[in-house]
Order: sequence, then structure tokens, then C-alpha cells
Amino acid sequence: MWTERVRTAALRHRVAVGVVWLLVLLLGGAVAVLGLGRLDQSFTASDGPGHRANLAVQERYGNGAAVAPLVAVVTWPDARDAQALADALERAAGPGARTVSYAATGDEGFLGADGRTEYALVYPAAGKPDLAGLTAVEEAAVTLRAGLRSALPGARVEVTGVLPLQHDSALAGPGAVALAAKAVCAVGLLLVLVLAFRSPLGVLAPLLLAAVTSVGALVLVEAVAGFTEISFVVVYLVPVTALVVAVHRRARPPGAAAARAAVTGGAAGAAACAVLALFPAAFLRSVGVAGLAVCAVGTAAALTLGPVVGPVVGPVVGPVVGPRAVPRPVRIPRALPGAGPVQGNRVLSASLPAVGLALLVLLTGAATQLRVGNPEARALVASGPARDGLDLLTAAGVPSGVLNPLEVLVPEGADAAAVAARAARVPGVLLAAAPADWHRPGSALVVVVPEAEPMTAAGAGTVTALRSALAGTGALVGGSGVVDRDLVDGVYGLLPYAVPSAALAAFGVLARRRGRGPAARAVLGGLLAAGASAGALVVLWQWGLAGAGAVTGWVPLVVGTFAFCVSLERSAGGPGRAGIVAAGAGALAVLAVGIGPQVELALLVSGFAAGAVVDALAAVPAWPHPRVHSDWSRPRGTIPSSIGDRDHRPDRSRHGT
Repeated sequence: MWTERVRTAALRHRVAVGVVWLLVLLLGGAVAVLGLGRLDQSFTASDGPGHRANLAVQERYGNGAAVAPLVAVVTWPDARDAQALADALERAAGPGARTVSYAATGDEGFLGADGRTEYALVYPAAGKPDLAGLTAVEEAAVTLRAGLRSALPGARVEVTGVLPLQHDSALAGPGAVALAAKAVCAVGLLLVLVLAFRSPLGVLAPLLLAAVTSVGALVLVEAVAGFTEISFVVVYLVPVTALVVAVHRRARPPGAAAARAAVTGGAAGAAACAVLALFPAAFLRSVGVAGLAVCAVGTAAALTLGPVVGPVVGPVVGPVVGPRAVPRPVRIPRALPGAGPVQGNRVLSASLPAVGLALLVLLTGAATQLRVGNPEARALVASGPARDGLDLLTAAGVPSGVLNPLEVLVPEGADAAAVAARAARVPGVLLAAAPADWHRPGSALVVVVPEAEPMTAAGAGTVTALRSALAGTGALVGGSGVVDRDLVDGVYGLLPYAVPSAALAAFGVLARRRGRGPAARAVLGGLLAAGASAGALVVLWQWGLAGAGAVTGWVPLVVGTFAFCVSLERSAGGPGRAGIVAAGAGALAVLAVGIGPQVELALLVSGFAAGAVVDALAAVPAWPHPRVHSDWSRPRGTIPSSIGDRDHRPDRSRHGT
């Protein structure tokens, strides 16, 4: 077979192969780092109506749009002094900033119920919806807080907002418990790999394969980003998928069967991801291109570099690999009075698939309750300056929806005040105002402050109702509050078409190589793995103690792609413990890196870990019993003399026999 010819050629030219992959690792790594700027860093859903509105606002006004504003909160010791706050904002916000408050509009929605608190919205001059712009807004929050406190010494002044809350979460750092958990996961990862490969040196092989796969895939993705929009989220998807797939492949018995399994799993994953890349949504295109690159580069590395590093780090030695691991043939009659342990094993092997399938189905059902959006403000950070501002705001009876206001772009010829009046009548709107200085040639801006945060059902309903109320006016509804709505409509609305198409592509590849039955089971398992991973996020973050209320929109897409590709890779290798090793390694690796107080990172990390655990759950029925090795293709009651068919026999030549 051609895979064996490639493997033989790689061994014959091992020095050249090693040099080529070393150059990929070193030079490719430098190219990948330099090329990160090509990736879209806005984390927004392109092509939706809100995205188009935000682009227009950004182009004409230079700030705001998809970037949530800073919220200055002031509690006066006695009577309010709205004009003093407005004057202080003008000095502290800096040139080019847009501000709106009670003094500018006279709208009592800017006032707290306690009679002493008021807030103002501040859009700093620099605030594009990319990483650099978000950093500028975070820095502006520090400057604004210091300036207002200096100008209003008699009042309590705090500055909060979505970005300051996220920034404080990142600065908090992991506590002692989190650091201990990270250390335990890191040690556990090393133990899993050492025990799996029976050699500290043997651990280097999957790590090396994962490294070259990650670097090569990122270089390909960045090359594609020169022609079309690719989201920065692929930076998270590529290395985790590469690691788990590399451990899968390295943990299999070496030889021609392992090479064929790598090609089968890689081709199925590549076909599915290629279909995703064809859909007209930036996030789907991004995860599709990234998955395709990982499958292609990973398969090439497994066929060429894998055989080369094997003799260097030593053979894979696992519980089902090598001649000593194969038990002598045992013939057990169908009805043997003394065969109680075997009957128990059969009961266990029959119940485990049912339990695993039930859990997968339940988690997949939970995924139907997924609420897409940034986590609620109260869940972003437990303490810090921004949290103090949020607590001060809510204590005064001001709803947290003010952190994500909407901006309505009113075209030339339309009456901005009339648009604001119409918006103010929409249910769920706290206030709507048309600041006198929010004008540019040919347009004006209206600020609309909702009561509920946009990721909640009430907040989403407010956005929908506002768009309906302003239909026919020519006004465009943008702002940070519409990004999640666009993601649901523009990306998740395509999933009923994208998911079956990708599944059919994977089925076509697997059916040709393994037959329709195994292909159908593998694809169904992959779909259940993807759905169950999203369901685990719902259970952990929407229903669990975390209480985030929503899951960051792009996280389930990344995690689902990871789970689907990893599940296909496991299925391509057939029954064995490789899937268990890979799942454990993947879960421990991401937890060791990502455990900490930053909510969005914790969301992503827990999603990856859930995907790995789901993969392990699906692989449980395939565990070979330590005493009774089963071959599903043989008659009941027969214990074969090998660990499987010829595709899974150990390569005895690697062990000198």
C-alpha cells in the first residue's frame, strides 16, 4: 500500500526527513508568530446587519460600535451635581472621546434610584474591535478613573464596563488553589504520558509530532488569511487538536495498520472541515480551515516523522502492544458452569456502551439550551476596581444592561430625536437619547440603553423589538449589544446545513475505507461528541455554580470542531486504549494551562477538557479486558490469539521478533 511505501521511504531518508521537519518547526514557528497579525482579531460575526452598522459607525465616528463603552459611576455625598460630572468627563475622557450623561440629555435613565448616584457612558477615542483597540480602552479606563477622582474629590467615583471587568479578571491571576490544581494537572499529564509510553524519552515523540503539526498548520492558516477573513480563534483550536491527535496516533501499535488509521482519520476530518470552510460565515470558515490544516499536516507528520522518531525514543510499549502482551489462546465454551468472571465481563461490556450512550445523549440534549453570548457581567470577576463600579451601579438600582448599550446610526434627512423617541417606547429599553454633539456629515447617532444584558432572553428580545420598531426609518442598529445576536443569526443559523454536510463528507471517506456500518457509527459518534461537548458547557456554565448565564459565542464552535475531529481519529484506529490516553492527556494539558479566574479562558479550557472526556467516554466500551481479549468479528465464546485483526496486530519487527 502507498502508506507503507511512504513509511519505508521516510526510514530510508530519515536524516533528510528529520531536517525538513526541524526547519518546519524552527522557521515555521518564526513565520507563524510574525503572521499572527493577518488573523482577524475582532471576534465579531461578519456580514450581519449589526456588523455592517458597526463598521459604518467605526468609519464615521472612529470609536464605539462593537466596543462596549466605559461606564463612569458617581455617588454624591449629598445632592447630585450633574454639570460637575459633565465638566469632569470633558477633561478626563480625552480628545476625540464621545460621552453622554444626564447633563447632556436630561434623561432620568442616567440616574440611580437612591437619588445620589448617576452614571455616564464614555467611548474613548481609540477603540477598534480588535486586540489593540481593546487594550487601548482598558488603558483609557485607568486614565478616566484617575481623572474623575481628581476632579470630584468629594464623591465616590468608579469606572466599570465589560472590558474593564474582563481586564480585572485577567489581572487577578490564579489563587493558591488554582495554582495547586494547575500543578496537579501538569504532573498528571506527564504521568499519563510516561505510563502510556513506558519511557520518559518516549513522551517526546507525541509532543514533537504535536509541535510540528501546530506550527505547520498555523503557517497554512495564516497563508489562507491573506485571501479571506480568518478569525484569531484558530490559535486555540490548532495546538489542542494537534496534541490529542498526536497522542492518539503515537499510542497505537506501530506498523502499517497505524499508518492506515492515521490516513483514514486524517482524511475524514479534513473532508468534514473542508466543507465547513465553504460556508459564508467567518467563524465556520476559520474552524474549517484550521481543522483541515491540522488534519493534513498531522497526517503528513505521522507518515514521515513518526517512523523516524520511533527508533530514537524507543518503541511504543503499552498493555496491548508487543508479543508478551498477547495471551495464549483460550477456548471457552458458550455455556461453562465455572465461567462466572467471563459472564460478568460480558455484562460489564454490554452495560458500559449503554451508560456511555445515555450520558452522551443527555449532554447533547442539554446543548439545545445553549445561550450564546458573553458571560453576564456579574460572573466576569469577583473583585477589583471594575467590580466595585458594577456593585455601586446595581446597588443604586441601575440594571446591568447599561454596560452593553446599542447605537443607532440615523441617515441624513431622518430626525434623530424622533428615532430616539420611537426607540424609547420599545419594551425593555431603559432610555434612548440623541446627544447634540453626536453628528457627522450625513449621519447622527442615537444611544439606546437596554435594561437587560444582550445574552439574556430579555436582552435578545429587546434587540429584536428595536430593529422591528425602527424598520422603514433607514436607521441601522449597532453597538456592542448586537454582536451576540448577529452571531446567533449569522453563524448558528447555518449549523443545520453545515453540520449534516460535514458529516456526509466524513461518512463518504470512512465508508470507502471501512464500510458503511463502521462509517455511520464513527460519524454518529463524532456528532454526539460535538453536541455533548457543547452540552457540558451548558451544564457547567449556564446551570452550574459558575452562573455565567451564557457561553461565549465562538467557544462551542471551536470545541465542537475539536471533539468531532478527535472522535473521527479515535474511530479510525478501532478498539484500543489509545483514545483513553489521548483524552486524558488532552484534558490535563488544557487544564494545566487554563485554570484560573479569567472567565472566557476558563470557558474555552473547560470546553476542550469536556471534549476530551467525552472522547474517553465514547472509547470506554472499546477497552480490552485485562484477562479476556475480545475480537468482535469472532464467534461468541472464542478468545482469539491476537489482539485484533491484521490492522491492529503489533509490528513484531519493531521488537526484534
